[in-house]
Amino acid sequence: MDGMHLYNLTLQPSGSVHATAVGQFSGTRQQEIVVAKGSRLELLRPDTQTGKVEIIVSSDAFGVIRSLAAFRLTGGSKDYLIVGSDSGRIVILEYQSTSNSFDKVHQETFGRSGSRRIVPGQYLATDPKGRATMIGAMEKAKLVYILNRDAEANLTISSPLEAHRPNGIIHHIVGVDVGFENPLFACLEVDYSESDRDASGRAFEEAEKTLTYYELDLGLNHVVRRWAEPVDPRSNLLIQVPGGYNQNQEKWDGPSGVLVCSEDYITYKHQDQPEHRVPIPKRLNPIERPNERRGTLIVASVLHKMKNAFFFLVQTEDGDLFKITMDHQDDEIRALRIKYFDTVPVASGLCILRSGFLFVASEFGPQLLYSFQKLGDDDELPEYISTDYDDYGAGRRRPQLPTFTPRPLDNLVQVDEVPSLDPILDALPLNPLASDSPQIFAACGRGARSSFKMLRHGLEALEAVSSDLPGVPSAVWTTKITRRDEYDSYIILSFVNGTLVLSIGETIEEVSDSGLLTSSATLAVQQLGEDALLQVHPHGIRHILVDKQINEWVTPSLPNGRQTTIVATCTNERQVVVALSSNELVYFELDMDGQLNEYQERKAMGAPVLTMSMPECPEGRQRTAYLAVGCGDSTVRIISLEPSSTLASISIQALTAPASSICMAEMHDSTVDRHHATTFVNIGLQNGVLLRTVLDGVTGQLTDTRTRFLGSKAVRLVRTRVHGQTAVMALSTRTWLSFTYQSRVQFTPLIFDALDHAWSFSAELCPDGLIGIVGSTLRIFTIASLASKLKQDSVALSYTPRRMASHPDGQGLFYVVEADHRTLSPGAQRRRVEALEKELKPHQRGVLDLDPAEFGSIRAEAGNWASCVRVVDGVNAQTTYRIELDDNEAAFSIAAVPFASADKELFVVVGSAVEVVMSPRSFKKAYLTTYRLGNGGRELEVVHKTEVDDVPLVLRAFQGRLLAGVGKALRIYELGKKKLLRKCENHSFPTAIVALDAQGSRIVVGDMQESVIFASYKPLENRLVTFADDIMPRYVTRCTMLDYDTVAAADKFGNVYVVRIDTDTSRSVDEDVTGMTTMHEKPLLMGAAHKATLLAHYFVGDIITSLSRAVMVPGGREVLLYTGISGTIGALVPFVSKEDVDTMTTLEMQLRQQSDSLVGRDHLAYRSSYAPVKHVIDGDLCESFGLLPPAKQSAVAQELDRKPSEVNKKLAQLREGATGF
Repeated sequence: MDGMHLYNLTLQPSGSVHATAVGQFSGTRQQEIVVAKGSRLELLRPDTQTGKVEIIVSSDAFGVIRSLAAFRLTGGSKDYLIVGSDSGRIVILEYQSTSNSFDKVHQETFGRSGSRRIVPGQYLATDPKGRATMIGAMEKAKLVYILNRDAEANLTISSPLEAHRPNGIIHHIVGVDVGFENPLFACLEVDYSESDRDASGRAFEEAEKTLTYYELDLGLNHVVRRWAEPVDPRSNLLIQVPGGYNQNQEKWDGPSGVLVCSEDYITYKHQDQPEHRVPIPKRLNPIERPNERRGTLIVASVLHKMKNAFFFLVQTEDGDLFKITMDHQDDEIRALRIKYFDTVPVASGLCILRSGFLFVASEFGPQLLYSFQKLGDDDELPEYISTDYDDYGAGRRRPQLPTFTPRPLDNLVQVDEVPSLDPILDALPLNPLASDSPQIFAACGRGARSSFKMLRHGLEALEAVSSDLPGVPSAVWTTKITRRDEYDSYIILSFVNGTLVLSIGETIEEVSDSGLLTSSATLAVQQLGEDALLQVHPHGIRHILVDKQINEWVTPSLPNGRQTTIVATCTNERQVVVALSSNELVYFELDMDGQLNEYQERKAMGAPVLTMSMPECPEGRQRTAYLAVGCGDSTVRIISLEPSSTLASISIQALTAPASSICMAEMHDSTVDRHHATTFVNIGLQNGVLLRTVLDGVTGQLTDTRTRFLGSKAVRLVRTRVHGQTAVMALSTRTWLSFTYQSRVQFTPLIFDALDHAWSFSAELCPDGLIGIVGSTLRIFTIASLASKLKQDSVALSYTPRRMASHPDGQGLFYVVEADHRTLSPGAQRRRVEALEKELKPHQRGVLDLDPAEFGSIRAEAGNWASCVRVVDGVNAQTTYRIELDDNEAAFSIAAVPFASADKELFVVVGSAVEVVMSPRSFKKAYLTTYRLGNGGRELEVVHKTEVDDVPLVLRAFQGRLLAGVGKALRIYELGKKKLLRKCENHSFPTAIVALDAQGSRIVVGDMQESVIFASYKPLENRLVTFADDIMPRYVTRCTMLDYDTVAAADKFGNVYVVRIDTDTSRSVDEDVTGMTTMHEKPLLMGAAHKATLLAHYFVGDIITSLSRAVMVPGGREVLLYTGISGTIGALVPFVSKEDVDTMTTLEMQLRQQSDSLVGRDHLAYRSSYAPVKHVIDGDLCESFGLLPPAKQSAVAQELDRKPSEVNKKLAQLREGATGF
């Protein structure tokens, strides 16, 4: 196999939302929200009853989605979605609820691919009446498309009409609401032609920003510039104002026009209308200096129309929401009003739903759903009106900026959140819990909302009840009394020599009149027919009718007089099968009169029956057709229950070990059959392996067998219901759940104690719960969400985390450095308050008393930093120690170093700098601070501070010393008594060192702009020698060594790549013990003497913030785990066989031809955005194979000489075998 081949899998997609659209995409009255997350489109549907947000569909577009807009044709009831992307095409999508997918209705090419300045796609605006859309670029280009219907009522799109403006930079585009007059679009643009010609720079200073109206003349079919008006040079956003005459209500909807949002002010503008301007209130900050004052900008807005009114919510950079209303008479504006509303996280998009919800697509962190409690009309907060100012506030003398103090939520209440890890700034996979798979410890978030998270793969279970029992039960069931009951009535617990029956009501208490036999163990309980109960115990079957009349069936006796016992049973609401100790099966079926009848013949199995199962009775059918029986000879047999062939054997499957449990369940999986439910036969073996096979509903044959090792305990399987759907629980050393999510069967562990037995549980207070037994404890719990497969345990942080280091003893202790720029530290705030020389009254304190986690930190000018060093116990999710850094000192790097000169005692070294300004880059002083660990590593004590000559951006332990990247210099430090002692240095690196890794004496250095450089430490001469580098300049963010000669690195454009130096170079450098030969070798291409070879290259689409080697599953292979800044977690899995490489390469090639990108982007070009993709196969594209129509699946599989089920099985093996996800 030539070189290294990798398979990329996304384990957790990006959580960063950068575009939103709201509409009735399903064609029903319910509104949905479409969000763009990186290259993914997600359709969210908030439940109007519970307020929970459900993710309906998530599709990867394999292209960068830049803008979204919803539109509806005049008179239509369904919204379409227009997507602007980097494909150079405008795409119109329609959501199909039948196939639960987005269908491409139109795709029109207008330019080159890629996110280019003059290729449209950055801005999208639609005519409110659904007649036209404008798509614009950052510069010059604007195209208008007319949308209409044809004779068959299908959507049509015209050829593009140009509205270009040469030398124009576009800041925003919005559709103007003019009713049914010619469609009008408003643009915020700047002409830079004069600035280009004027070398003095004066024209640049005087360049005018204009609000321009472009009119689409539907009669002449062309676009004209209708009106232009200069606006504030700092205008950044346009908001559409309702307008047009409403024929139904015989009144004007509004004055039309736009609101222009600029720094500190919002101005109403429209052709032939007077201007109205209102100030944006600023936060009251008594310690703010005049030169620190930054104007307030509006970053997000939303318009909400009601029957007789409308209002806007606008959001500032601090997260404050303001409500804007208008007084108008017919189509003339009378006044503009603004009032503080509430404060929520800063959003990239706001959506108001008619059902009374506000969806906030946060810039960072989870997306939030709020419910409106009131509209803020009845509180005592001041309202600012344009008519209170001269010239409606639009004169030369601008209105004075009022102040306000934000308050906790009053008009809104949070009802749900969509979890997101965005942004991840550093991460480490470790296993301090000593579980099957490692946990990912991630430093996430921005500012005061940051957090340190422990991520565990699995579904989160929320415990509702935990109760001790008198003994250790062997099984638990819940049952209704009649079929029509909404909730369960009894909990039945089986013990070795008896059965306990508990009734479910306001309290759970024991009952004695249930009719169930309590003096013997129970094997099964079932609600039978309309209103009967059934109990199977070792000596017979008890059928309890509605009037408490009991029918008993007793097990037969053997010829020698000994009575047989029941060893296994399975039931559904109409059928019962029991296996006797004489190796016979007895079959019962419910007749139309509610009597349980025994089939006259019994089936001799010829081997001990260990377990059996049959699915639930299908809707409208009298019986289920098949029974699966696990026998002691390590086989599973499928037996018919059809009247024509009752108890006849149909098929047999040999197993590697005897079956411990079988569970048949009908579940929907679109990769097997997208129209009907599939019967899965789950077989748990005594050696801890689970087999999942598909039962052919016609022939009864078992096909498509998948295996998975669950743990060392024998597997026990239980059919349950989760979120209203059939699911299967597998109980071994961990509890696993097999369920359907977005039409595909998923198999995920539960983050909960290992259960001995479990069942569904439905009561009034817990309608969708599960009940389980752990030892002698009864536990009732629920599964909150099936969408998130990572459980998050969080510790709140004070500032943005920069780097983290772990304690090497594996106990889960982490050291995190946090720093925020342009932020006042607590010490600086205290000093400024003292400098005021007066006591501030409560109403004068303003932002000083606000919680930073809710309202954000207090802002300051460049060079001001708030920073701290924190010790976190990741396992117990708590902060054990925290040191606040003062005097504008900011920490950027950290490492835990066992210094050899101190008998391998562990110290923490922090790299920091004072008064750092990012651009132009400058700082006052820089330090390496050494901390001694106390209290078992839970506390820090300063040992000494060493001043250095540049900012230390990366540190790591190296051979009992500290290896530090200090600006352009690579240094080795030894621990001294009063400071760190510089022992060795190489300052020949091009830009700045941002990443380090080492093995033995080999060091890999990641440079800020010049990719990776290989260096070697020569202890004889105490010399650091560089000997190889990369051919291409790359802006490295992280790098890690895969082996002694191979390095994986990532750059700030979203690429990950692998380079390797050849063995001869590697050997010759190691043999040169002094480094003299290497030093004097002739440089090649103005760099090192040797060049690394590129083995693999791949565009991930997210800036990589951590790269780690990790084994994700027991006995699995090592993978390269990466995290991205927008919340992505992924893995690059190395292939081990050439056959797999050939198969997956062919599959990827076929899918590139067969499956069309949602945004029309060529997949190969997308993954090669910055350099050609090499030796990396896109697992996300390969896994879309299961979503193809059956005919296309067969065609692709035929090219691979396989069946579609074999391809799906191979894809599942690659994902589960390497990552466990």
